[in-house]
Amino acid sequence: MTPRPRKKPKIGFDSGPVGGWGSAKSVGEILIREHIPVSGPALLSHQNKPDGYMCVSCAWAKPAKPHPLEFCENGAKATVWETTSRRADRAFFAAHSLAELEGWLDHDLEEQGRLTHPMRWDEATDKYVPVSWQSAFEEIGRELRGIPPEKVEFYTSGRASLETSYMYQLFARIFGSNNLPDSSNMCHESSSVALPESIGASVGTAVLSDFQNCDCIFYLGQNVGTSSPRLLHDLQDAVDRGVRIVTFNPLREPGLERFINPQAPSQMLTGKETPISSEYYQVKNGGDIAALFGVCKALIEADDALHQPGFTRVSGSDAEPDDPANAAAVAFAASMRAADRKHVLDHDFIAEHTSGFEEFAAAARSYEWRELEQVSGLTREQMMQAARTYASSDAVLMVYGMGLTQHVMGVQNVQMVVNLALLRGNIGKPGANICAVRGHSNVQGQRTVGITEKPDLAPLDKLAELYHFDPPRWKGHGTVDVCKAIREGESRAFISLGGNFLRAAPDTVALEAAWRKLRLTVQIATKLNRSHVIHGEIAYLLPCLGRLEIDTQASGPQAVSIESSVAHFHGSRGRAAPASPELLSEPAIIAGLAKATLAESSVPWDRWVADYSEIRDAIERTYPETFKGFNQRLFQPGGIPRPLPARERRWVTPNGKANFITPPRLFPQFESVEDERVLHLTTLRSNDQFNTTIYGYSDRFRGVDGTRRVVFLNAVDIARLGFVDGDRVDLSTAIEPETKRMVSGFRIVAYDIPKGCCAAYYPEANPLFPLSHHDEKAKTPAYKLLPVRLSRSETAPLE
Repeated sequence: MTPRPRKKPKIGFDSGPVGGWGSAKSVGEILIREHIPVSGPALLSHQNKPDGYMCVSCAWAKPAKPHPLEFCENGAKATVWETTSRRADRAFFAAHSLAELEGWLDHDLEEQGRLTHPMRWDEATDKYVPVSWQSAFEEIGRELRGIPPEKVEFYTSGRASLETSYMYQLFARIFGSNNLPDSSNMCHESSSVALPESIGASVGTAVLSDFQNCDCIFYLGQNVGTSSPRLLHDLQDAVDRGVRIVTFNPLREPGLERFINPQAPSQMLTGKETPISSEYYQVKNGGDIAALFGVCKALIEADDALHQPGFTRVSGSDAEPDDPANAAAVAFAASMRAADRKHVLDHDFIAEHTSGFEEFAAAARSYEWRELEQVSGLTREQMMQAARTYASSDAVLMVYGMGLTQHVMGVQNVQMVVNLALLRGNIGKPGANICAVRGHSNVQGQRTVGITEKPDLAPLDKLAELYHFDPPRWKGHGTVDVCKAIREGESRAFISLGGNFLRAAPDTVALEAAWRKLRLTVQIATKLNRSHVIHGEIAYLLPCLGRLEIDTQASGPQAVSIESSVAHFHGSRGRAAPASPELLSEPAIIAGLAKATLAESSVPWDRWVADYSEIRDAIERTYPETFKGFNQRLFQPGGIPRPLPARERRWVTPNGKANFITPPRLFPQFESVEDERVLHLTTLRSNDQFNTTIYGYSDRFRGVDGTRRVVFLNAVDIARLGFVDGDRVDLSTAIEPETKRMVSGFRIVAYDIPKGCCAAYYPEANPLFPLSHHDEKAKTPAYKLLPVRLSRSETAPLE
């Protein structure tokens, strides 16, 4: 099937609230488009149910008591997209060369449908041609044996199950490689680095019941409407019982403003909306640390005033006795007294459980309000109002997403969230915890079972004991390291367990050019994408069963397991018929590759493939505390909670305390961007995509239909830069001037975004991001903040 022609773009319409009839219509449209109007709804009835399958989209948890329909618009799209009746079969590949397919857009490649047969690239015809599974395994194994292990990359997408991920990391390590980059490197690695330093946990501490026990939610840098719409049910329930939601986000996003529950007949019939955010603060791109410092400063100085008669601030050049901020702190303290609150801060918690408070408090006091206002984009009164709301609440839940993690200072962003929570003891009690909303289903879980490039985070001694081999101890490649190694010709092979690495990674143009020089590329996938049509000297496309499909092995139908955003393990059982009889399961493919590659191994690969419960027993033997009773509890309603000492206020840190960690500065230091024409770019997902998967061209929530090549600007900036709404512009990177990075033919769209900022869709804007543009510690690509320039475009739009 050739790509369908698209309609003329439409810009600027009002979508109304998130959910409601718009969501119902969108789900209906994709069911019809993918030719499953009858089987699709029947399958969706099992989505995220205790005995059903986990959604392949976001990582939100299965509740113990599910709604009648436990899926959202984007979750339904993900299910329909994977169970489509369309097929990218042998006839399709016989009709199209890879050179031709390189010119197709991302949506058009995936829309061809499910892959049906193992394929090998044929150089003579430039086409994928069918190959037997055994031949594929044998050649891949032969090639891998000829390449040094340190030059082979084993990438993992977040969709792989715990069972598959465990097998994959074991295969890589027995082969001799610690190069285990994964999609977590691209999104929440900042959390994985920040949280252990602060609270001794690598993941958030929240559980679903915290949404029922909190009296306030601070919601930071996470667009619930596009990234995890099922979470809107929890937010709506919280709002209905009087919880205040304080939102920090650059753009005005409908999902954070108003919601109509498509599963509530009274709301659908009456149009009654639930307002989500009670306070909405549009922080500048990259202004999160300054905004949170402002909230913390207001809290600390109000506490000073509460306990110091005649209080006068002494830090900062704007701290005069009659300064309005001094009066505001005193008034804040007076309001606490009137509410019969003896403290603004939780001094008992700080004294018993934390370290580093005095240094952090001194830093907060020292910042001048005008500096915090300039960097954050918020007014002093806005930051103080957020502080007053926080101080008047007893159990505050901190929710954040990639709007905080994908930054040059992503680790510090996360640690500022923790600092704010620690000030009032909002970790480790009902309703008060840290909720790091993960993007991809099981992206967190694969790390839990050993997918990590960092040898100190893997149980290497235990693996050596169980499987009788000497694991490599050298530090492997994360995502940024892989890109660098490929670009410099150091990597020779790339094995991909799902995902679309080339589109997800930064510095796209340079990476694609280097990718073609790889000796071997192997893609385990369900649908075609760009990482499959750009290829190495030898290339294989290995189609696998999807999580939604019935997986029958020697012992019968199998189940797999997934870890959610709130660190609970859930069983998942496929319900759809396989797309092709030629498909193998992910565990079967990993076992086939391992047996063909490894000279010898004590791993019972065939037994594991025959019965996945044996893989789970092996996982439990490797991680006995984390996975106690794994098989017996696999389908426990609400999931199996992962043990996290920080939930019980036990801090597994070197000093045994939760740590206030003070960021060294408010904003990244960029070179050579002192130019009033420079804007700070953030990337976004539309509500018609998930990560690199593009379901369609309608971003209903932002009033964009028929195109993705748009850049959102404040109306003041549009006029200031000499443009008008609708102009075509090119965007170029304003750092690393020695390399020209540009994307062309983007249409300007006026939007409610802070002045000095702009936004464009991911992954279309990825070519702008230098490989070096990442968090220093976590190496997470900084997709949420990049200095760019706009110039008038002569390029025709690629709609």
